[in-house]
Amino acid sequence: MHHASDILLTLFIVFIAAQIGGEIAQRLKLPGVVGEIAAGCVVGPSVLGWITPEQIASGTPLDVLAEIGVVLLLFAVGLETRLEDLKKVGKVAFLVGVLGVLVPFGMGGVWAHGNGFDWSRSLFIAAAFVATSAGITARVLQELGALQRTESKVILGAAVIDDILAMLLLGVVVSIQGGEGIDLMHLLAVLLGAVGFIAVIGVGGARVMRWNSSWLDTPRSPHSALAIVLALCLGLAYVSTLFGLAAIIGAFLAGMIASETRQQHALEKQTQPLLALLTPFFFVVTGSKIDLSQLASLEADIMLLVVTLIAIVSKLIGGFLGSLSLGTRSATVVGFGMVPRGEVGVVIASLGLSAGVFTPQIYAIIVAMSLLTAMVTPPVLAWTLRRTRANGEKVEAPELR
Repeated sequence: MHHASDILLTLFIVFIAAQIGGEIAQRLKLPGVVGEIAAGCVVGPSVLGWITPEQIASGTPLDVLAEIGVVLLLFAVGLETRLEDLKKVGKVAFLVGVLGVLVPFGMGGVWAHGNGFDWSRSLFIAAAFVATSAGITARVLQELGALQRTESKVILGAAVIDDILAMLLLGVVVSIQGGEGIDLMHLLAVLLGAVGFIAVIGVGGARVMRWNSSWLDTPRSPHSALAIVLALCLGLAYVSTLFGLAAIIGAFLAGMIASETRQQHALEKQTQPLLALLTPFFFVVTGSKIDLSQLASLEADIMLLVVTLIAIVSKLIGGFLGSLSLGTRSATVVGFGMVPRGEVGVVIASLGLSAGVFTPQIYAIIVAMSLLTAMVTPPVLAWTLRRTRANGEKVEAPELR
């Protein structure tokens, strides 16, 4: 019994911390997610130690809940995103995605090499600069009710493209690390698989649902549509990991498919309580993974500052240049929307640590950078979005369904 009660206590602590952190953040006019990440930092191993490193290790109940939380979050974002809208911004999103990978990868690699890492290690560090965390930006856009805006669609589209490219880069970097050289055919196969998966599921699934979604109502239970769609979400999340993509991409696609159904509105309503329960776990766990003691020296802090600046500036440049065709204000919004590295940076950092490429200090710095970008972005993004609105630019009215 002891074990189960321990787990429940931990869940309780995490959940309460998330609520308190979120509340404080919102009173300070910051998005709630900032508070949840900060709360994780406080209850985590490095401050209060109420959550131990063992409790957030891979495969633990907390880790699993966090994973389900972010999967559901991206499913919910997908629910509010129509394929049609993504197609409209396809070109811009592609440009933003590509530039948003190349610029940070270049700048990150040069910085790491300049700091005395050999090239194969530098490239690994550079890979941690590349990924955009769709989860954090998506949550901010959702909190602000801005998911229907063009910029949001560009950001979400670019985040998917970003993820494919980041995954390929990681493949290259890991194979260089093992000294195996680069297997182009294999990479090409991975790329085609990933793109094919997204195209078939996203486009095909949306078509099928648009054509007939009444079958979602055939089972008798009042929540049957939700249950079927959640099964689809978990299934696609798993399948996307088989293609080497993040699970959240599959979840996002599942949501996008479900957004084509007549039940879309009811589904949005029904997923909200699930999100309220599960997404805080993701953000708190993300925050608790940071080990502040590694950042206790001035040298480490200066390094962290430089790394974070590079991370922010490089994504801003990529996102801004990629979406200039939308006008400078919108381009600024897109640029900032691409900044947070969040969980993806943390995942790459932990890969680097377990591969012995990163010292605990570099690991802590990359994780801290990932979280700092995740904390800096929401307030700035909220501010730029409000300004774009305030300046009387045309805001598209939400479509009535």
